[in-house]
This record gives sequence, structure tokens and C-alpha cells, in this order.
Amino acid sequence: MKLFGSYTSPYVRHCRIVLAQNNDTFEFIPTDYSQSAQQSPTQRVPFLHDGDVQLTDSAAILRYLRERHQQSFCDDVADFDLFCLANTALDATVNLFLLERDNITTKDSPYLQRQYDRIHTILKELNERDWPETNQYSDGQLRLACFLSWAQFRERIQLAEYPNLQQFLLGMNNQPWFANTHPALS
Repeated sequence: MKLFGSYTSPYVRHCRIVLAQNNDTFEFIPTDYSQSAQQSPTQRVPFLHDGDVQLTDSAAILRYLRERHQQSFCDDVADFDLFCLANTALDATVNLFLLERDNITTKDSPYLQRQYDRIHTILKELNERDWPETNQYSDGQLRLACFLSWAQFRERIQLAEYPNLQQFLLGMNNQPWFANTHPALS
């Protein structure tokens, strides 16, 4: 099995976490923008090759990895909704981050301001929830943690404004499979 990606990508990180949790053997192939543009129709990472199976999106990869071990991907609709909320915030944050590298900011576009606002309304909603302290985390919770960790790493959000989410992430950082995949370790 080959996972193509970057060590800093939160989407790739989620896949690496599931691989580590399941003790799967895989080859990680560092992949940059130009390589992903040539090797994947989505022109992004992650993508996975496992024999005849070729997957091009992190959600499909996660489902595949879970099903290989008779596990569910997002156990119920509430967890899938959490996964989608976290993923929406993550997508918007990544897009704003990449556009800012090209000197395009929220002040340049009402649409980009809407993306910024979307991130913070999702964070506000998620901060109002109670987060369990556990050693078993769902895929929705893992996606949220990957988003929060990456957004802090890239200085996109200040978690002090969201104390429940800050506590949630502190708990996740105590998990070896989470701590050992932090983007700063790349």
C-alpha cells in the first residue's frame, strides 16, 4: 500500500493516523504540488494505491482503511455531520491560506470574507459542544483535531477564543498516534 502526500497536510495526517491505529504497513511517498498534478486527477494529496485500488480523496481513503479492518467510517449521521463541518472549515482555511500566499486576501473579495466568516461560525458552533475525554475517537473528532492542529500550526486561528476546542485538542495531543503525526515534525 502506498500513501502519497505531504507531512503537513491535515487530510494526509488523518489517513496516517488511521494507518497507525490499525498497525497497517504502508509506504509513505512525499508528494508535492507538481507531482500530485501529474499523478492524481484531483491534483492534490492524499491519494492511495493499494494493488488495483486507487483512491483520490481522503474521505474515500479513510473509508477504505476502516473497512479493511471491519470498522465503520463515521459510525452515525451525527459523526458524519461533525466530519463534514470540520472538513468545511478545513477546506475554507486551506483555501484562504493558499490564496494569501498569492497576496489575495479577504479584503479583496466578499466571497473570501464569507469563507473566513464560515470558519469562525463553525468554530463557534463546535466550541459550544461538550467534548468527551476518551482514548477512542471517531472519524469526525479526528478530522476536527487534524483541522485545529493544522490551523494552529499555520497560525490561522487562535484557540484561546474557543476554550472547549482548546481542551479537546490538548486531550488529542496526549494520544501518541496524534502527537507523532504533528505537522511540525516533518
